[in-house]
Amino acid sequence: MFGAIAVPSRCLRCLRNPSLLLRIPSRQNRLQSSATGLSNALLNRARSVAKEHDSLSQRLLENFDPKIAKRMGELAPITRALKEWEIANESIAELESLLNDPETDSELRSLAIEDLDQTKSKLPAASEELKKSLIPKHPFAPLPCLLEIRPGAGGDEAGLFAYELLKMYISFCSRHGLRTIIIKKDMEDGTADDRLTEAVMEVETPGSYDILRTEIGVHRVQRVPTTETKGRTHTSAVSVMILPSFPETGGEDGSFNFEDPNSDYYVDPQEVRSEKMRASGAGGQHVNKTESAIRLTHIPTGIAISMQDSRSQHANRKKAWQVLRAKLAEKRREAREEEMVKLRRGAMGGVAKMGRGDKVRTYNFSQSRCTDHRSGSTVHDLTSVLDGGFGLETIMDSVRKWLVDREVEVMITEEQTGKN
Repeated sequence: MFGAIAVPSRCLRCLRNPSLLLRIPSRQNRLQSSATGLSNALLNRARSVAKEHDSLSQRLLENFDPKIAKRMGELAPITRALKEWEIANESIAELESLLNDPETDSELRSLAIEDLDQTKSKLPAASEELKKSLIPKHPFAPLPCLLEIRPGAGGDEAGLFAYELLKMYISFCSRHGLRTIIIKKDMEDGTADDRLTEAVMEVETPGSYDILRTEIGVHRVQRVPTTETKGRTHTSAVSVMILPSFPETGGEDGSFNFEDPNSDYYVDPQEVRSEKMRASGAGGQHVNKTESAIRLTHIPTGIAISMQDSRSQHANRKKAWQVLRAKLAEKRREAREEEMVKLRRGAMGGVAKMGRGDKVRTYNFSQSRCTDHRSGSTVHDLTSVLDGGFGLETIMDSVRKWLVDREVEVMITEEQTGKN
């Protein structure tokens, strides 16, 4: 949340020169003359929310109601952001009015110019904050997450790059204080290289789903493999999926109801086939002699989860259920979102989302370039990106802004067409 916007000390100046009060335009005129960067549709929605917030505040003063208090808490960020935006615009309009007045003395004009530049520089941040506050919160935003990496087309190169991406995300999480644990890491057998066949990493910090959901999709790498004798550039692909990580009991407030068949988070045990098997690959005598590996298959969807990283069958079963529940919840949410896309497509003139199968980013080693195909942002410092540093942060921030702009575009269209 950005800090409070500085308001010019116009009251003090008006006390020095009371005639200035007569030159300041009305509030409505001020906002009409300087309302830039936001559409009328968004402003109408924000003002409607602020009006509801004020009405609920009055009701709460008369009689406390937990439901009303909760609703006020949901509306408060929009109300605050709108107030900051209006203060900034009022300040700009008043200062411009002083500058346009031929009777304004030189000292006051100089102060007004300085304040105007400062306030205008803060207006874009206020506009962006208001946009973000209007976007409905993603249902999984406050949750920890599971980050799944799978190599796709490209053979050995895809496996090598998948491992590099895993290290990139581990480094990024470490830099940002996000707790991580590897719950599955399968490497290709019989090779000296670090070729990943599948990995699942849990990011345990609440809110990490919202931070990392920019990474969902197909990541493409373009480089000359070490085994390439003719210097030709090869293209490989790696799939990255971000899944919600749910609390084991469904949460203290019951927000994730695992027992309700109508809930996105419910999994019918009768529809899940469980198989025990011996773990494969490296791991010592214990792994090879006991049936500690678990595979769960959700029969209606065909989603299969295998887990063998732990020596304990119980631990592997617990992890497998965690991943299965996350995948089913994400699949159900995507299905609803796809239905919404179909409804919006006529008004939007195109698809309003990008999914896990879309090519979202290209890492070009020969040009030391990373380009995100959603936001159009390019960083010419591939080392910083793969180290999980500033380069990756820059790319991720650009995608977050792209997501906000897409949601805003939808809101404006719905507001204008009456499809709320």
